[in-house]
Amino acid sequence: MENREKAACFYINRPVLKIYSNLMLLSPKEVYNNLMAKYPIFLELSGRRVVVIGGGTVAVRKAQSLLDAKARLVVVAEHIDKMMTALCKSKNTELVKSKYSKEYLAEAVLAIAATNNHKLNQQIYKDCQELEVLCNVVDDPRFCDFYVPAVVRRGDLQIAIGTEGHCPAYAGHIRKKLEKIFIEEHGRFLAELQRIRQKIIDEIPEPAERKTVLGLLVDDESFDYFVRNGPEQWRNRTDEIINRSIVNRR
Repeated sequence: MENREKAACFYINRPVLKIYSNLMLLSPKEVYNNLMAKYPIFLELSGRRVVVIGGGTVAVRKAQSLLDAKARLVVVAEHIDKMMTALCKSKNTELVKSKYSKEYLAEAVLAIAATNNHKLNQQIYKDCQELEVLCNVVDDPRFCDFYVPAVVRRGDLQIAIGTEGHCPAYAGHIRKKLEKIFIEEHGRFLAELQRIRQKIIDEIPEPAERKTVLGLLVDDESFDYFVRNGPEQWRNRTDEIINRSIVNRR
């Protein structure tokens, strides 16, 4: 199966920038208290400009996750951690050793402020609002257009856990619990489902029947059969289910 690039998952605070602009008349605390429910999305960042301001340990962690999503990363910082320097050897990364300037946000999809200067972080947030760039100020939910959830990854299967910024540590705790439930076989199972789903679409024209067959193939019994017997026997079983559905329709 063709490997797909990872998408970054976010919980977005401002799905419509025009609506959000009305909140600019409020204080950050009032904005935070009046925001609507978050909209969770998996955002395609491949080749798109993303800016991280800060060069320390936290910034390194944020930069790494953005590179995993194939973003075109720009890191801006006066003082840069050795780990960040090593990370920025990637061809998709631009390392700018400089004071922060609003100009670095130009054409960015989103920005992450990860400095230890609270006033600077707030200025970055303000600049992002003016430029309509989604912004996340690390560890300060009042100045965040989006939150980065804890994520369980098993191949192309991603499960995101968010707490609306209230307690990221709890999201991390839940992630550890889910990692014990969702194992590597779930990722391999999804890869097989992707292949077989296309076959079902091609061979079963009736939407209701497609839904029924897919329901049989994605359930726990099907997964347990996959784990016990392996991909080849599972494919044979799914082919039998599909063929039986086709015959019964005639």
